[in-house]
Parts: sequence; structure tokens; C-alpha cells
Amino acid sequence: MDRTAARTRETTETTIEVTLDVDGDGDARVDTGIGFFDHMLESFAKHGLFDLTVDCDGDLEIDDHHTVEDVALVLGAAFEEALDDKRGIRRFADRRVPLDEAVASVVVDVSGRPLFRFDGEFSEERVGEFTSVMARHFARSLSTAAGLTCHVEVTGENAHHEVEALFKALARTLDDATRIDERRSDTPSTKGEL
Repeated sequence: MDRTAARTRETTETTIEVTLDVDGDGDARVDTGIGFFDHMLESFAKHGLFDLTVDCDGDLEIDDHHTVEDVALVLGAAFEEALDDKRGIRRFADRRVPLDEAVASVVVDVSGRPLFRFDGEFSEERVGEFTSVMARHFARSLSTAAGLTCHVEVTGENAHHEVEALFKALARTLDDATRIDERRSDTPSTKGEL
């Protein structure tokens, strides 16, 4: 089963190319122009075992919002495409991931029905050139574009740790939910489709 996708998006704010292999080795090549965001996407790929390339030329002279949001939308669309009819996936997953004093919890249903809930605050406004609240917006935009029901909770005392725990928890949860269950040959829904 080939669960890969290549997606692009070009607007007046960003030009983005993303490739995704859901069943990868965790290899990543990322260039968004935001160092900490690149690090988070590389961590997302590593801990989710997704092969990922992201090239983004965004309007960083304004701020980081359009770059982070649009990368999330394109990545979410790539997940949606790569999973196709979602045949055989586990569908549901939840993970708690610590990073020192910070903990992030993510619960996901690859349902085709986007819904996002977030509980928590980030301890500092910025991590490098990355606005901390954009981590929440990334998760929301990814969930919307991928058709996920996603519940997130973050606690901690250091924004770097809080954001990184979130990206790692999101990666681990998506890896779990999108894995193939060898006992299942159908789409995991009583409706027969997701």
C-alpha cells in the first residue's frame, strides 16, 4: 500500500511544497525560514516515523502566521490524500509526551470530521522567531485540513518544552492512529466510510 502524497499551495502570502510518506523512517528535509518551526517539523517527522519534505517561501517580513498556518494546511491535505479511504487504519489514538517539566496530551480520531479543542497556555510569547501560540494554530489547521477530531492539552513552565512536547505528542498520536491494523481490511466505521 502506497501511502504517500505531494501537495502544493501558492498564494500571495506563501509558496509551499510538501511531500509525505506516512510509512517512512522519520527522514525530514525542511526549510520554512523559521528555525524553530523547522526543528519542530523535523521532530514531528522523526517521532511519527513520517518521511517529510517541506519547502516554504512565506511573507516572514510580516510575521510567522501565514507560514505556519499554510504549512499546516498543506501538510494536513497531504495526510488526507495519503490515507485515501483510510482502509485498515486504527483510527483512534492518544498519547502523553513529556519534555522535562512540560507535558502534552493529544487524542485523535481520524474521522473525516474536523474538530479541535485546546486546553493550556504557553509560558512565553516566543521561541526564537516562532510565536508560541502558533503551535496551537498549527495543530488546529492540520486537524482541519486532515479531517481529524483532535483534543490537545499542554502544561509546563518553558515554551520551548511545551511546544516541542506538543509536536512530538501530535506525531506519536498520528503515527498510532494511522497504522494499519492487520486484523482489519475495511474502513473502521459502521458507516463503511470515513
